[in-house]
Amino acid sequence: MADAWRMVARSHGGPEVIAREDFDPGVPGDGELLIAQEAIGLNFIDTYYRTGLYPAPLPTPLGSEGAGHVVAVGPGVSGFAVGDRVGCAHGLGAYASHRIVAAERAVKIPDGVSSEDAAAMMLKGMTACYLAEDTVDLAAGQVALVHAAAGGVGSVLVPWLRDKGVVVIAHCGSAEKAALVDADHSLHGSLADLAAAVRDLTGGQGVDVVYDGVGKDSWAASLACLKRRGLMVSYGNASGAVPPVSLLDLSKGGSLYVTRPTLFDYVATAEALAHTADRLFDRMQRGVVRAVIGQRFALADAAEAHRALEGRRTIGSTLLIP
Repeated sequence: MADAWRMVARSHGGPEVIAREDFDPGVPGDGELLIAQEAIGLNFIDTYYRTGLYPAPLPTPLGSEGAGHVVAVGPGVSGFAVGDRVGCAHGLGAYASHRIVAAERAVKIPDGVSSEDAAAMMLKGMTACYLAEDTVDLAAGQVALVHAAAGGVGSVLVPWLRDKGVVVIAHCGSAEKAALVDADHSLHGSLADLAAAVRDLTGGQGVDVVYDGVGKDSWAASLACLKRRGLMVSYGNASGAVPPVSLLDLSKGGSLYVTRPTLFDYVATAEALAHTADRLFDRMQRGVVRAVIGQRFALADAAEAHRALEGRRTIGSTLLIP
């Protein structure tokens, strides 16, 4: 296909390894769709592939999340037609003008949800969905601590939980970000002081669950915020991978539980993916959650977008526009 291009990591390293290249996406095979992309979501997992934390062959096509319209349908595909607006948040290669994806990994974007909003929300929103609904189904009145509450996942998870009646304590890296979060309690103090602040807010009890996408830097503080038999949900490594865990620390903390989930285990089948996407789009259409697009970069400027993300200079979702 003429004029198709993408951004890849030529080697492992900093944002400077990201380069543009022309490519031919080919024609869709059995069970596949060719999508002309209109918007691409930037996610922290993209940096893990760029640095080599998550291994992939080099040069590595970057990105997993994008939305656009179908321009070709492969043999054996049902339920999709040329012109349909679709989103996909699976595999690699989203940093591209065109992309071939498995039809069973794509979802139709309903009326009332723009392609930009879908690209900004699919990965983050479906992550928020499984965290709030499937990893643990908190009841009204239970208490959750959400780290990086003004970030991509956090900005969706906080209102999702509050819609369920969960009491949310949000934590952000700055007062400016904390002011943007509509939580029951919004904190921005140091991680060293977090547990004391959380205990003060909960009458000394701690929280039922901590949602932590920060990783290494927040691990100890998160455990200290949990109530007896509380659940630690460690779903990201923004500050680096969590060090080896001592089971005795979990015992001393009050018979704590820990899980390290990933979205793809919660959308492993086409049915589970559709169910998760339907729940997300339902809440978007009802206004429970919304895409908070804090910044847009040209796809060709993906390296600068990575610098902003890693430098904690982004708010909400970031889009790359081909």
